[in-house]
Amino acid sequence: MTLKVGDKAPNFTLRNTEKAEVSLSEYRGKNVLILFFPLAFTGVCTDELCSIRDEKAEYDDLNVDVLAISVDSLFTLEKFKAEQNYNFPLLSDFNKDVSRAYGSLYEDFVLGMKGVSKRAAFLLDKEGTIRYAEILESAGDLPNFAKIKETLKSL
Repeated sequence: MTLKVGDKAPNFTLRNTEKAEVSLSEYRGKNVLILFFPLAFTGVCTDELCSIRDEKAEYDDLNVDVLAISVDSLFTLEKFKAEQNYNFPLLSDFNKDVSRAYGSLYEDFVLGMKGVSKRAAFLLDKEGTIRYAEILESAGDLPNFAKIKETLKSL
């Protein structure tokens, strides 16, 4: 099943880099941008998340919280976050349940790796309804952040 604009976003609970549980339901009443990314410490993923970090004030002005999710362990994500000074939560979907629920999982990835998050973006409104959804088949591509910001301005 593919999630699309107008669908309710599936709830989830994952651990952040501080080992605390974070549930999507805690963000009810807020706009949320969920970004799935394949792997920490890789070029495109680092560039993508650094652009979010560097534009955090703009996202704050647009009244949206950003959550970034990968199948990396929370220990790997903790190092990645510290090294890059990310100013938003990184969540570990180590068991791949959330990536699968959002249709954002490569069964087969590069170099024989299986079960890696696809690069994807889901923008949720304050009621948890998906207002923008983009799942990229190529890990080298980035979500259309201009379109995401445009959608945010209309919420």
